Amino acid sequence: MSGTPELKKALSERQLRMIAIGGVIGAGLFVGSGVVIKATGPASFITYALAGVLVIMVMRMLAEMAVANPSTGSFSDYARNAMGNWAGFSVGWLYWYFWVVVVGFEAIAGAKIIQFWMPSAPIWLTSMLLLAAMTATNLFSVASFGEFEFWFAGIKVAAITLFIVLGSCYVFGLWPDRSMDFSNLTAYGGFFPLGVGAVTVGVVLTIFSMVGAEIATIAAAESENPERAVAKAANSVIMRIAIFFVGSVFLLTAILPWNSDDLAASPFVSAIEQMGIPAAQHIMNAVVLTAVLSCLNSGMYTASRMLFVLAARREAPAQLVQVTKRGVPMYAIVGSSVIGFVCVIAAAFWEDTIFAFLLNSSGAIILFVYLLIAISQTVLRFRNGSESLKVKMWFFPVLSILTIVAIVAILVQMYIDEAVRSQLILSLLAFAVVIVLFFANRQFVQSRPITPDVSAQTARPTSIVVLANQTVGSEELMSELRSIGADQGTVFHVVVPASPIETGAADVHGPLDVWEATTRIANERLEDTLSTLRTEGFTADGRLGDYRPLRALAAAVDEHRPDRIVISTLPPEESVWERFDVIDRARAEHHLPVTHVVARMSASGSVQ
Repeated sequence: MSGTPELKKALSERQLRMIAIGGVIGAGLFVGSGVVIKATGPASFITYALAGVLVIMVMRMLAEMAVANPSTGSFSDYARNAMGNWAGFSVGWLYWYFWVVVVGFEAIAGAKIIQFWMPSAPIWLTSMLLLAAMTATNLFSVASFGEFEFWFAGIKVAAITLFIVLGSCYVFGLWPDRSMDFSNLTAYGGFFPLGVGAVTVGVVLTIFSMVGAEIATIAAAESENPERAVAKAANSVIMRIAIFFVGSVFLLTAILPWNSDDLAASPFVSAIEQMGIPAAQHIMNAVVLTAVLSCLNSGMYTASRMLFVLAARREAPAQLVQVTKRGVPMYAIVGSSVIGFVCVIAAAFWEDTIFAFLLNSSGAIILFVYLLIAISQTVLRFRNGSESLKVKMWFFPVLSILTIVAIVAILVQMYIDEAVRSQLILSLLAFAVVIVLFFANRQFVQSRPITPDVSAQTARPTSIVVLANQTVGSEELMSELRSIGADQGTVFHVVVPASPIETGAADVHGPLDVWEATTRIANERLEDTLSTLRTEGFTADGRLGDYRPLRALAAAVDEHRPDRIVISTLPPEESVWERFDVIDRARAEHHLPVTHVVARMSASGSVQ
């Protein structure tokens, strides 16, 4: 077996570094921070610090798993390894659902910002145009996504950094005609005007503005050094949250009274106006628009990559692993953007029903994902130990368990708070639907009997087409072929569909080089099988076929006009071909005897 080809470099170090830095800075900070301050008072920066600690813990646990076992499926695969296929299936689909709804929401948010300069522009039309533009950016190439995100994130980081520098000068008395002044922290009802409990309650609102730190672990799969990138992203998230969130919110509450209506509406604009900087609204609206477009761009990327992974794990339609010549998963991107367009249409025509349902049903999903990440790390660490780990969760298992308890506490708080209770209930409903779909599909596959070969002929065939992939070199298949060709007069035509799913290439390769790896692995499996058959004295030839098994079979039947077909699959509960009735459909289409061999994956079927 040849070694694994080096992953193609899609995202540069500078692009991935900026994606990691800007990943947590979204419109939620620039706009949503006012809501948090209004709900918690001057101590709101403590609320952001508490939420930040939780995100840091999750990122550290994710880094431990990602560096130990790099995977294109990231936390979906870790959940699968720790708790079973239901967990991987659930995490993948829930995370995808969360981001496609976010994509639609951010497109609408961007359109509303543009109305500040173009009041007559219809929100639905502007939303559609923004969504179409970001879809096109992602479709063009991974590098174009990386370059756009580099500049979007750069503008966000520059803006928040400049605000922190200017705000610090203003608060610490380095501003013209100003002296050091922290009176707003206590002048309006004290430091905890709404009680100490409000600080912890506010974590429910705050945690969602920090979503996005984990995107760097997904983007790292298409970078030059995934392990290093994941480790750096996890380590740098501490400073990013401390400076960008805690630091900026502290300055906001020091510059303006916490109960100011202006602060609640647009906190950064109000703070800049208070400092006397001209054109504050125009400046901050431009920055917020950039943050929205960044979230829209990265959300589309994240959703499409998770859909690609689900297809690679046989949990979404196989066509979604198809990529363009530029290495872009086109169908996964278009499929994800469709839901974004549905959200925009729903907001335009059914804002209080369908759109409200979509938003609320995704409201707590990211907490479910974080909870499953934390549980996965805890389970895998206990199971595998820590001797070989390069990155470790701090003070395991204490901090891991405390993180799990903290996430559960936030979910409980969501249920207690009537304002967000519907989000929790509808998100739980979405979670339940996903789990039901997983078990219903598994039950359907396992309950289907293996179809007998009722058309078997008595005369010994002279020409046989063999269709197989994972099981192509298995002992079960080889034993069947030896039995059929016992008199050495049979010619075998072996067909291996070049599928990234069946070869397993999509499990460990990203969109850029998945087809290169697929072709190599399929060729190796084919050559090994042909070599075995020829060594035993049989006449055999072979070819790679279409990634769709029935099309590969049809082409081979047309070319060789066989007497019989042999199809080898994995057991029903593991076989995609069984799931899509490949055996029965082959018999119906070709009217030939079809022998179905059920086998385990061959020794040569492991992915290099």
